Amino acid sequence: MNIDRPLKNLIAPSFVLHGRLSAMEPMDCLVIYVPTVAAEAVRRAIGDAGAGRLGNYSHCSFSVEGTGRFTPLEGAHPAIGTVSSPAEVPETRIEAIYPRSRRTAVVDAALSVHPYETPAFMTFPVDAGLPDATGSADPRYC
Repeated sequence: MNIDRPLKNLIAPSFVLHGRLSAMEPMDCLVIYVPTVAAEAVRRAIGDAGAGRLGNYSHCSFSVEGTGRFTPLEGAHPAIGTVSSPAEVPETRIEAIYPRSRRTAVVDAALSVHPYETPAFMTFPVDAGLPDATGSADPRYC
């Protein structure tokens, strides 16, 4: 990437309209940890539920591989591992933003295809606008 290019080349064109960001409802982010073998199903489910919609693109997300560690306690019914034994599983961390109004649909979709009895996930608000509090893009870069 050429770091000398103006900011306008780093902003999705669909978000800029006549030097201003287009109106956008509040956004949240889902971060969920899933066994790598099930990651594609979770990405597809959350995308179908409305996560990862950016301008003229859908199903946008970021994923990184890692190792999940846990010990199922008495009363657990683990999909992977056995009660009272520590387990390590190749997992994928999936991140995607979504309109706040879609939170229930997105989380429900993720949980409906996730293989774990108790999936680890979090949601939080994100600011998807430009740093200028008015939402105005600097006209020098538009």
